[in-house]
Amino acid sequence: MAVLPWTGRTTVTVGTFDGIHRGHREVLDEIVRRAVAAGRASVVVTFEPHPLRVIAPDRAPRLLTTWSEKRLLLPLLGVDYVHVLEFTEALRRLTPEAFVRRILIGRLRVAELVIGHDHGFGRDRKGDAETLHRLGSEADFTVDVVGAVRVGEVSVSSTAIRHAVEAGDLGAARAGLGRPYSILGEVVAGAGRGRRLGFPTANMRIDPDKCLPPEGVYAARVDIEGSRFEAMANLGARPTFDERDPRLELHLLDWPDEPLYGTRPSVEFVARLRAVRRFDGPGALAAQLESDRHAARQVLAKNGVVERGVA
Repeated sequence: MAVLPWTGRTTVTVGTFDGIHRGHREVLDEIVRRAVAAGRASVVVTFEPHPLRVIAPDRAPRLLTTWSEKRLLLPLLGVDYVHVLEFTEALRRLTPEAFVRRILIGRLRVAELVIGHDHGFGRDRKGDAETLHRLGSEADFTVDVVGAVRVGEVSVSSTAIRHAVEAGDLGAARAGLGRPYSILGEVVAGAGRGRRLGFPTANMRIDPDKCLPPEGVYAARVDIEGSRFEAMANLGARPTFDERDPRLELHLLDWPDEPLYGTRPSVEFVARLRAVRRFDGPGALAAQLESDRHAARQVLAKNGVVERGVA
């Protein structure tokens, strides 16, 4: 990436920030606060793809936040710049000293570095807080470490949140993230069956690397270009029609009656209503969908009021 378009020194943090969870937020809030106080730019250094995609593809996790989602979330937190490093074998081989010299000092002119308590960097993650303190004293930048954030007795981490999402524990995922778990995707053309059943749906294409909750029907909230809607969402196969490829289909409870193709909704999962199952034909499915719609309204009413269709 090109040199940062900022001529002064900076306050920086470095990490993958998968999930941008409550622990990450502590670090990000800290760099923003310190940068404002010192009259510097705040800079987030992150990586694409996830480092494990290069280091050990078989152990690479499903993502809590894809790159498209990070691009939307990070600017909302007040940071001035997001500096994306393509994670390659060459970057992987950099020693901690070379990473600091080339990236943090050479590109970003770091004056202050803020890191999480478990931060590791450089070849084989051999760099740690002690390494950074030493390098900072040599190169005239300070290093601050933000401690772990806990929810109850549990330390917040991307791994713990990922396990909660995959297990369908949306409450635990929300507690760790500080917001409902969500998926960003693009609306594409479907088979049109939902409309014929009286339940028009928006079919979403989602990133194949995205971490998904268990298949099922969910009460959800959807943001479409700044407008908020209540919805029910079907995540998974459609066994009634012998279609096994998983997908995400949305039925907005108050349909805007306009084409949504090409839009990129963000879907917040509020609660799982039931498992995906096969029905004895379209009529039985339509009856169940009516029951699901009623259940979704009840769940969403108990989980906060949303002004339908209002930005």
